[in-house]
This record gives sequence, structure tokens and C-alpha cells, in this order.
Amino acid sequence: MKNIIVGFAIAATTLAACNSSNNKTIDAKQSDVTHDTSMATNNTVGTQATAAATSTAFPAKEIIAGYLQLKNSLAKDNGKDAATAGNTIVAILEKVNKASLSANQMKTYADLQDDIKEHAEHIGANADKIEHQREHFEMLSKDMADLIKTFGNGGQTLYKDFCPMVGDGKGAIWISEVKEIKNPYLGSKMPDCGTVKETMK
Repeated sequence: MKNIIVGFAIAATTLAACNSSNNKTIDAKQSDVTHDTSMATNNTVGTQATAAATSTAFPAKEIIAGYLQLKNSLAKDNGKDAATAGNTIVAILEKVNKASLSANQMKTYADLQDDIKEHAEHIGANADKIEHQREHFEMLSKDMADLIKTFGNGGQTLYKDFCPMVGDGKGAIWISEVKEIKNPYLGSKMPDCGTVKETMK
């Protein structure tokens, strides 16, 4: 009888030890799963944050590039290329993430976006009417100067140029990436008419 009781006691101890070991194994596995899930979540969040940071940056450089392409096309009397550049500016504006802007940036952008878009659309729709394009370019240039003051120059030195011959002697500005005067209002008629009024660094 003693042997049977001792046998049961050993069996019970062994069973308890096995269950304890199994519980530890299960706990360890659950801990590993939790750790792996946590790491995966953190990696996903990190990837999303990087993507968000990339998509939320204001596209000042791209807008300026579109504008400069437009300016150079008008300087060469090329209404077709100017129209393409105008349409490029419109497309960039439609992708701006307004939620990423500060209060000050939002105020400036809200004041300018509709005007910039309207002038760019007119230029884009009138490839065969270069004088009409130039009228809208004059107003677009004022808006671009204001945009650059708030959002920066896209990492490049820019020049604010002035032509006294435009608008019945009132004159008009434009923004250029080079010091050399290449007049977008007069084109081949008077390509070097104008002066640099300001360096925008």
C-alpha cells in the first residue's frame, strides 16, 4: 500500500513539474509573440511616419521649378511650352497637403493658392495666345514672390528682376534663377531689358 501511495506521489509531482514547464513554455511563446507584434507595429509606424513626413513637406521647390520653366518659355516666345509649365503648376498645387502647414503658412497659402492656380490655368489653356499668357504671368510673378517669402526659395538663389517697359510704363517683376536678364514679357523683342532688384537667398 505504501508503495502505491509513494507511486501516486511521484506521479503527481512529475505531472505538476511537466505542467509548470509547459506553462513556462507557453508564457515564453506568448511573450515572444507580443514582442514580435510590438516590433512589427513599431516598424510599421516608423515607415508610415517617414512616408507622412515625405508627403507633408510643402512642394516649394517643385512650384518654383514649374514657374521658372514657364518664365524661360515666355522669354523664348514659346507659348506651347509655357502652357505645359502652367499646367504643371496647377497639378502640383492640387497635391499640397494643407494639414501640414503652420498657421502662418496656411494664411499665406490661402491668400495665394486660388490666384496662382487661376493664372497658371489661363496660361495653360492659351498656348496660342502668348500676350494673354504674359498678362497672367505678370500677376503670377507677384504671387510667386510672396510665396517664396513664406515658404523659401527651394534651396537655390533666386533673383527678383524688374522690367520698366511692361504695363504702359508701370513695369513688372519676375523671378529668375540666373543673374543674366532674360525678359519673359518682351521675349526676342527686348530680351535683356530689365534689372535685378533683389537677390532672394
